[in-house]
Amino acid sequence: MKIYTKTGDDGTTGLIGNKRVKKSSPRILSYGTVDELNASIGIILSTGPEKDIQDLLVQIQNDLFVVGADLANPNLENKSNRITSEIILFLEKEIDRLEEKLSPITYFILPGGDSVAAHIHLARAICRRAETNIVSLAENEKINNNCLVYMNRLSDLLFVLARTVNKRKEISDIAWKK
Repeated sequence: MKIYTKTGDDGTTGLIGNKRVKKSSPRILSYGTVDELNASIGIILSTGPEKDIQDLLVQIQNDLFVVGADLANPNLENKSNRITSEIILFLEKEIDRLEEKLSPITYFILPGGDSVAAHIHLARAICRRAETNIVSLAENEKINNNCLVYMNRLSDLLFVLARTVNKRKEISDIAWKK
């Protein structure tokens, strides 16, 4: 089977369920940015984070495939491959677990520090853009709202994860200076 199909040469792409839409549609922008986020997490993994962080990021990559499939499937009656409240709860537990070992935030933190942490901060920014695209999609089309909640929690988790990496490397948070 060839990788190219030529079906998208007219500027359209297929969704789950065989519906075709313009490649510039909010739905495509949404799951395309989720795909970009997943690729950025692949870059983080290539930098060799600690085993527990690596395992968490691989789980997130798998979850992001589900988010992408969920967004690519406009048929909300189809319950397969859907982001659930249990998946969101997993993120919240991870945030709580990591955050309890961090000092409270008393100032705005600039992205940076260790290269792994800096890459995680970049992934967080991509995550926020994906979330914004999903909000735009949800303004005009029905979606599984758990996708939006998941992305919101994920950006929080990525922020905490970047701080965790820096703390483990004994690198202080970088304070924003007015």
